Amino acid sequence: MTLVPSKPAPARPWSSDVWISVLLVAAIFAVYSQVRSYGFVHYDDPTYITENSHVRAGFTAEGFAWAFTSAGVDNWFPLTWLSHMADCQLFGLQSGWHHLTNVLLHALATLLLFAAVTRLTGARWPSAFVALLFAVHPLHVESVAWIAERKDVLSACFWFLTLWCYARYAERPGAVRYALVLLAFAGGLMSKPMVVTLPFVLMLLDVWPLRRGWRIREKLPLMAMAACVALVTYLVQRNFGAVVTLAGAPAGLRVENALISYAAYIGDLFWPAGLAVLYPYPHAIPLWQAAAAFIFLGAISLTVARQFRSRPYLAVGWCWYLGTLVPVIGLVQVGLQSRADRYTYIPLVGLSIMLAWGLAEAVERRPRIRMGIVAGAVAAGAACLVVTWFQVRYWASSDSLFLRATQVTSGNYIMHTNLAERYLEQGRLEDARSEATEALSINSAHMLAHVNLATALSRLGQPGDAELEYRKALSLDPSNAQAHAGLGAALAVEQRTGEALEEMRTAVRLKPDYAGGHYNLGKVLAGLGRNGEAASELAIAVRLQPDRAEWHDALAIALAAEGKLDDAANEFAGEVRMRPADANARYNLAIALARLGRLDDAIGQFSEALRLKPDFEAARKNMAVAESQRRAPAKR
Repeated sequence: MTLVPSKPAPARPWSSDVWISVLLVAAIFAVYSQVRSYGFVHYDDPTYITENSHVRAGFTAEGFAWAFTSAGVDNWFPLTWLSHMADCQLFGLQSGWHHLTNVLLHALATLLLFAAVTRLTGARWPSAFVALLFAVHPLHVESVAWIAERKDVLSACFWFLTLWCYARYAERPGAVRYALVLLAFAGGLMSKPMVVTLPFVLMLLDVWPLRRGWRIREKLPLMAMAACVALVTYLVQRNFGAVVTLAGAPAGLRVENALISYAAYIGDLFWPAGLAVLYPYPHAIPLWQAAAAFIFLGAISLTVARQFRSRPYLAVGWCWYLGTLVPVIGLVQVGLQSRADRYTYIPLVGLSIMLAWGLAEAVERRPRIRMGIVAGAVAAGAACLVVTWFQVRYWASSDSLFLRATQVTSGNYIMHTNLAERYLEQGRLEDARSEATEALSINSAHMLAHVNLATALSRLGQPGDAELEYRKALSLDPSNAQAHAGLGAALAVEQRTGEALEEMRTAVRLKPDYAGGHYNLGKVLAGLGRNGEAASELAIAVRLQPDRAEWHDALAIALAAEGKLDDAANEFAGEVRMRPADANARYNLAIALARLGRLDDAIGQFSEALRLKPDFEAARKNMAVAESQRRAPAKR
């Protein structure tokens, strides 16, 4: 039985499609609007946005060229970089707007999916169910709520736009319509390399629902584009060390993990519990688990093959799922994760097609169960809404995200390491030490865990122990700038200034855009009275991260010591703009203004400092001096 006509359906009223689209968008914003108040997470977001000088600068000629020529974060996706630059150009680092851009792109992708599948099949309600699962399934939270995963939502827009353009081309082939397919596909490739599997999906759609037969020749340009991007991506990832060697993940383990992942994603479709931002790669997998997954997947494959003639949608949906996961299933292992929720963003559509058309066929065969099927579909959508709402909440902060991952997975040393780093930023030193120690108990060769433990020990007043941990980190990775900078700071505490400077200079040489390294080097130089050199290093740090108020303060002090009072006053003023309620910042600005002879402005800042801190005696005395100096000309 075939539910879908071999030719496009006749014209239909648009009102139902409009209302379905409105409801889909409403459902998306119902669960994702909460991200408006969320910040950036300290997991890829700094690399992609907050600490990326090219992106933070917004649209610049240099940034535009960098987007198309850079292989940053081990991938090539210029349109994704440009979208982040656009956000920074429009909104700066207001994280809520960056989040909402992701939500808007997800909504657009959902509408394009609904439009494309409807145009391909002529079946409105099954297409709506596919779009609903895509819109609100909990597995997709990672792609939408994680700003750094902009590449997912952006590439999905181009993916589904390509499907829609291809449906138009299949209706009436022509050069212009084919060119639009190529253009949309190119946009997807420049958003995320995973789009390389799209030509394969188009061939599946030729079989069903288009029934055009195998049109391989017309896919050759698409395949050539995909092959070029796939090759570039592999070479970039290998050159940057992102591709795990066979020694790190043996071939047998990769196959076993791939089988488990294929089965696990299906389980998560129906029971999305215990989702995490990272699932650690296993050291070993019990043979029975891999065998069970193989039998499970084989049974489904055999079933859909046997029913290909009567139910081609099953084979198309199943091959869509299997095929689109190939680049990220782990046969070529990239990264430290065994699987990832974000990898299902496009592949899950294949399983949704199997479900939607299977339910539609059941209704056609037994019309009496229509209301039960409809009620079940509505209940499934409602359940997804509720679960997704709570899953989104874990993305409210880095702490909640990382802590959740440690709770629902085991042996997750990466998330323990990330938690340690977060606690260091918050000054929770004992908690940081505990998390770093836990990470090292799982993987004693994890370099960043040694760095975090060393940093905690250093701040707890144990520079000797910190030095040992930093040196362990450097034995694992001698080129790590953070470890060199941290070791330099520990040595500086022990008054081993020469060694400290050497380590810090090594850090900024290894990573010229390492703002923290320049800051630490500047502070040590300032402590030695080498204020000119200190100001140069601190100026680089401020340029790289202009939102760190204490860095402006350090630079201003160094500039003032050099007698550059105008520049110092400007830096103090920048600090005040960032910390308007800080009495000390206003006091420092007032002193600089008074030394410049700008007595009225200085008195104003002294007054504000006293308003904020009424017992600020130094501010009171210096304001009295400034007022006396202002009156002095009148007495003469």
